[in-house]
Amino acid sequence: METIESLGYVKGLIDGLELDADKKETKVINALVDVIENLVDDVVELREDVECLNDDIDTIDEDLSDLEDYVYDDDDEWDDDDEDAEFEIECPNCGEEIIVDEDTVMEGNFECPNCGEILEFEFEFDDEDEDEEFEEDEE
Repeated sequence: METIESLGYVKGLIDGLELDADKKETKVINALVDVIENLVDDVVELREDVECLNDDIDTIDEDLSDLEDYVYDDDDEWDDDDEDAEFEIECPNCGEEIIVDEDTVMEGNFECPNCGEILEFEFEFDDEDEDEEFEEDEE
């Protein structure tokens, strides 16, 4: 039974008691019924507001999904282009160009496959644009 139906049922029971309207008890009961009626009205209004908010949230969610599809080329995943980053490095010992992936650079050093020289890397982070700069050092 819905709250508003329950309120109607309680009102009917009170009316069926045929209470004397001038008695204090009857006035208290009628005041309580008025309070309950106001609460029922508030609950009905809140339910309507929640339904509207749910509709708005669904609309925002759909719009955000469309925006994500547009920005991320219809990909459901967040692409991280830096994962496949490769760096071209010139060995200071033999002068050969070496292509290394980000994981190798992040380890801090590696051996030149051409001459065996150990190449070390230092990282500098620029606070202004937060780009990573890689510098090679000889050991």
